Amino acid sequence: MDVRQSIHTEHAKNLDTAGLRREFLIEKIFAADNYTLTYSHIDRIIIGGVMPIQQSVTIGEEVGKQLGVSYFLERRELGVINIGGPGLIDVDGKTWEVGHQEALYVGQGAKSVVFRSSNANLPAKFYYNSAPAHTRFPDKKITLQDAVKATLGDAATSNRRTINKFIVPDVLPTCQLTMGLTRLDDGNLWNTMPCHTHERRMEVYFYFDMADDSAVFHMMGQPQETRHLLVHNEQAVISPSWSIHAGVGTQRYTFIWGMVGENQVFDDMDHVSISALR
Repeated sequence: MDVRQSIHTEHAKNLDTAGLRREFLIEKIFAADNYTLTYSHIDRIIIGGVMPIQQSVTIGEEVGKQLGVSYFLERRELGVINIGGPGLIDVDGKTWEVGHQEALYVGQGAKSVVFRSSNANLPAKFYYNSAPAHTRFPDKKITLQDAVKATLGDAATSNRRTINKFIVPDVLPTCQLTMGLTRLDDGNLWNTMPCHTHERRMEVYFYFDMADDSAVFHMMGQPQETRHLLVHNEQAVISPSWSIHAGVGTQRYTFIWGMVGENQVFDDMDHVSISALR
């Protein structure tokens, strides 16, 4: 378990490039036949990936011990989006088929969650977020067709994109976790601009579907003192509630966003005009 502490704005101002990357960037999400797990003190979110190839993978009792509970989801809910080949997720004996760019919500209290790939030559890549939960809501699979869609932006400002809201109140109930997948149109580079913050919740961006020779400049920091992280394929950025979170790529890309905090209102944002950025 990689533990990341909360970072105060005054502390963040003094971090150099290496310090920013150490505190906010998750460089490795997937490992063959294993899982990764990053625990952030910011709203207690957990971020990670599972990539079963030759064998099934489970997030076992060792994680429960580190969290101070009996098992991983004893007091947590889980959202999973598969960005790889077709896979299977067994939840307390029930098997869910989760295909490419499909999602699964697992409610608080599930004792056994096992991840498998349908084809070892085309392994599944299960990206997940987990948040503390106070009650159990039903498990549910969400396809791209089930997701709430919104197309925003304009090619003239290079930010035409389609937002697929998988785990949101309009699709299913959760305690606090929301997740979705945003795909930029060809030739578009900005994931959002003008940018925003939302003091009511934090966010994690997971960038993927990127060429090896491309990168995203992820903009972060307070609006009047912006910083950036250089992000490559299948890496994630932890964004505190005080930070803007926008990015511009050298080529088109796709990203998964996950949020936890005080509310689940997607449009509850504090917008920042471009003229106010520094």
